[in-house]
Amino acid sequence: AISCFANPGKNNGLGLRCVNGTMSENASPTVCFIVHGILVCLALLSFAASAGDIPVLAKYFNTKSRYEEVNPHLIDDVLTVNASAVKPPAPGCRAAHLTAIVRHGTRYPTIGNIKKFHKLRDLVAAAATGDRGPLPGLESWQMRYTYEMDGRLAAKGRADLGHLAQRLVRSFPSLLTERNLRAGRVKFVTSSKHRCVNSTVAFQRGLTDTLGMPGAELERTVNDALMRFFDRCRRLVEKNLEAAPQVALFNGGPEMTRVREKVADTLRIPYANITLGQGSAGHSVEAAFYLCAHDFTINDTISPWCNLFDESDGQVMEYSGDLKQYWKRGFGYDINSKSSCILFHDLFSRLDATVSQIRSGVPVSEVVTVQVGHAETLLPLLTLLDLFKDPTRLMSSNFAAQRNRAFRSGRIVPYAANLLVVLYSCTEGLRLQVRLNEQPLTLPDLSDPSPLYEDVRTRYAQLLQGCDQETVCKVDN
Repeated sequence: AISCFANPGKNNGLGLRCVNGTMSENASPTVCFIVHGILVCLALLSFAASAGDIPVLAKYFNTKSRYEEVNPHLIDDVLTVNASAVKPPAPGCRAAHLTAIVRHGTRYPTIGNIKKFHKLRDLVAAAATGDRGPLPGLESWQMRYTYEMDGRLAAKGRADLGHLAQRLVRSFPSLLTERNLRAGRVKFVTSSKHRCVNSTVAFQRGLTDTLGMPGAELERTVNDALMRFFDRCRRLVEKNLEAAPQVALFNGGPEMTRVREKVADTLRIPYANITLGQGSAGHSVEAAFYLCAHDFTINDTISPWCNLFDESDGQVMEYSGDLKQYWKRGFGYDINSKSSCILFHDLFSRLDATVSQIRSGVPVSEVVTVQVGHAETLLPLLTLLDLFKDPTRLMSSNFAAQRNRAFRSGRIVPYAANLLVVLYSCTEGLRLQVRLNEQPLTLPDLSDPSPLYEDVRTRYAQLLQGCDQETVCKVDN
């Protein structure tokens, strides 16, 4: 906040000077207190997000989006469960198995982005004249992001996963039980990245606290072959070394040029220094946009950086980010989805094993599996399942035509995104429900939201027979 206390010894803009919260010796302390209060209120009104204050840009933050943007009811009560979304397929059905594939919670920016943030801040500081910066509020804005943070889980991220665990206990009370936890029938798998390990720990703590097991230690397995398959798929790694042409074309096109020039004019920085390429600022438009995003998602603060963009700018920035995800992790190239074959087969082999145990009349050995990974874990798998596929491909030239597109990464894989696959034992057979971010999802070509399991296997028969990770990812020499 801009205040006498925050800026000791500096002119407050009204011709009065404060030192340590009081006026200089020729002014009344009462006046200083009033001025201080006015300035604090103005700053809070302009830049700080109160409980119900959400920036218009929040819906356009791509993979940096809060989970609450797709489930706004959680803003009022973080433990609310949508009762209509968690109904079994029929009254006689019982949940037999749940697999939850979860993205880690809200994290700090990675070191590459932190470097861009610092470069942008230095550019803006150099452009400032006198006591007045180029954008109201930036003179008091503090850089919160240090290199040591480098993608680590934020406190908000621990809360994301702890609260998700508590909601899943409410949604699946017969599966997530103290008895099943103590018997080892609930398995946890995680990526080796610290944000995923810590997310897993937070999820486990949410379970144990809710189930009356405070302090209980639960096991977890680190499996990067499964949860970071995108790093081990050589063909995918080689493909992603190339800049996606459609992204580069859009970033050099008229929509992004307008945003870039607007930002440069506001910040009083030469156009050549405001770029989405590797100019002197290095992705400075994107840096400003994601400073706004991180300040909000991590700190619940509406940053002055948000004032650089209006809603139409946010839509352009979102499309740029969606193009990147589409071509690097989504439908842009076939290898993107096929790289997740190992995770696809892991899921269905577990479902098949559960089906076999149910039909044999033996207890299900693994009633819940929780797998914690990344946006890059979930997005290729959802693509492989043919979900969120638009009739027309996302291209640099069809921004206007794609305003109502299905592929919006912020809606699909925000922080703490989750794919829930639930197998139900019903009187008429075994049925499957799929939910994304705790909301019902109907699989392509299957009109029933709770289809028979055999119908699901038939829908994905080709992948079940011929989606081999080693073959897909092999690079011919």
